[in-house]
Amino acid sequence: MTDERQADGTSGADNAADQPSGDVIVSMGNVSRAFDNRTVVRDVNLTVTAGTILGVIGPSGAGKTTTIRMLTGALAPTSGEVKVLGQRPTSFSRRTRERIGYMPQLFALYPDLTAGENVDFVASLFGLLLWRRRRRVQQVLKLVQLWDARKTRAGRLSGGMQRRLELACALVHGPTLLILDEPTAGIDPLLRVTVWEELHRLRDAGKTLLVTTQYVHEAEECDQVALIAHGRLIALAPPAELRRSATGGDVIEVETTDMFDGSNLESLPGVLAIRQVEARRLRVTVDHAATKLPAVVDAIGAAGGDVASAREVRLTFDEVFAELVARAGEEDDPAADVAADTEPETAA
Repeated sequence: MTDERQADGTSGADNAADQPSGDVIVSMGNVSRAFDNRTVVRDVNLTVTAGTILGVIGPSGAGKTTTIRMLTGALAPTSGEVKVLGQRPTSFSRRTRERIGYMPQLFALYPDLTAGENVDFVASLFGLLLWRRRRRVQQVLKLVQLWDARKTRAGRLSGGMQRRLELACALVHGPTLLILDEPTAGIDPLLRVTVWEELHRLRDAGKTLLVTTQYVHEAEECDQVALIAHGRLIALAPPAELRRSATGGDVIEVETTDMFDGSNLESLPGVLAIRQVEARRLRVTVDHAATKLPAVVDAIGAAGGDVASAREVRLTFDEVFAELVARAGEEDDPAADVAADTEPETAA
């Protein structure tokens, strides 16, 4: 196996088979998964192209981990078709498995081995040459800030340190596709920034990443975002498009010096919706904020109002997610969906 390895420690087959940007790496067609006759993932359709980061975002119990386990081949779908790197996960060839890096949600390393030994062991499974393996182990441990703890047994590391160690193990062999289940759970905010910087670097190098997270604001870090609630894919789009989808357009927030009735703006061209937040504050949804903001200010003045401030606002992704979930409605019983998900999705 080692005769296929390149100087950078990855396999020749891996490098030769990396898909150019735009090729489909992951596809799911009408995929559902049930446990004990309870559906926890329902009719999911999505594709992931090469060189992108797909963020799979949703609350605990939404079905994220079950979806990931179908992509890795640990679970077969009850119905529908899943393909990863052109193959069904339940029948991956060895070469295809070697092109995938997987970081599970729950701790899955050897507690009696040190941090360094765990990463070295994983690297050896992928046939990295000894000299390159040592260098690569050092690189990934430094990346996740565990180099100083390399001689500490994994079982004695804190929960956050264990998550970082699992990320190092997933990265060590330079996979084409990285599947990361809650990679930033339990990690402090500063290190979380470092982890995302590395994920962006990998994306820019042509790698494809699937990242699940409960941190809704991390949607900003992704190229495409899949929002999952109650086992259903309720939205799939780039972050900016999700925002516009949630609001229906651009949002302008206006504060007036005195009480003002926002209904005075209903006839203004380009105004799509008006929400009176407070007596002196309203949010106006328009088709294009840059051109409509002056028009809104002028219209308020013409109606006898006095504008204290006016600005375009960007909804947080917590607000975007809440709006999209509410709009999707609760067609299914959410309690049944959560109860049916036998793969717990609590953060490590």
